[in-house]
Amino acid sequence: MNIVIYGTGGVGGYFGARLAQAGNNITFIARGKHLEAIQKNGLQLISPKGDYMVYPAHATANIAEVTDIDLILVCVKARQLETAAKEINQVLSEKTMVISLLNGVNNTEVLGAVINKKHLLGGLCKVVSKIEDFGIINHISFEPTIVFGELDNVKTERAFSLEKLFLNAGITTKLAENIQTEIWTKFLFISTISAIGALTRATLGEIISSPQLKEIMNQTAKEIVLVAKAKGISLPETIVEKQFQIMESQPYDTTSSLQRDVLEGKPSELEAQNGAVVKMGLELGIPTPTNSFIYYCLLPQEKKAGSPLTPKGGI
Repeated sequence: MNIVIYGTGGVGGYFGARLAQAGNNITFIARGKHLEAIQKNGLQLISPKGDYMVYPAHATANIAEVTDIDLILVCVKARQLETAAKEINQVLSEKTMVISLLNGVNNTEVLGAVINKKHLLGGLCKVVSKIEDFGIINHISFEPTIVFGELDNVKTERAFSLEKLFLNAGITTKLAENIQTEIWTKFLFISTISAIGALTRATLGEIISSPQLKEIMNQTAKEIVLVAKAKGISLPETIVEKQFQIMESQPYDTTSSLQRDVLEGKPSELEAQNGAVVKMGLELGIPTPTNSFIYYCLLPQEKKAGSPLTPKGGI
């Protein structure tokens, strides 16, 4: 299959390398010195599930150079999604499928404002990985997983073909019964651990071991459940309990990409995570005091890093 990985960071780099390892024709979209390293030396994956070197690796900064695309996996940061949608829209053929693996719950709406929704499937991924150095991806922890489905949850032939594609690449795969429920479940998990990690400068293990911080996380998660229900999203009654079980099973030193970005002074996905909870809460009349406190405490740092403002209003 001809596949474009739009954004070759920790997520795109990992899944792109595994799909290449399975014999697919992969084009990596990257920028700057990371792109130069991939073009010169290939893309190196370091992983407890087995290292792999994609060499030679087809990589470019310009997706317009790529033709006959079957699948585009969108793996950029949320703040880059609108620009990505405009560029992707220029190269679509009738058969091209587009799946966002980003964190957040509004990715389909952003893509769908530019791209005809017939091309879109809903998706998310689960993996802890990062760019270790230019051209090098380090998979740190978590079983790498892709969850996806048609936006209307119908089991189509193309969905089954994608399921086979991912499984053949050794990727843990779930063809969702309800993709919106899956997306919100991941959103709850990542928004509960990420910003509090950035605020405390602590690992997930350190946070979980503190009864006070764990309770703050619990309140963060419960507010997200209330917002989801107000938006008509069906979530299990035990969702918070189950997500905490997953958190507690992670390595003690686990950190999120948002946390690492904040600590490195880079723009993060704060707006797409806790900022989105605050914004939706304001729109729906749902109080979100814990998410608001975390969000507004981190907002000055986010401004310094160059991210735009979004929600208006106070705690």
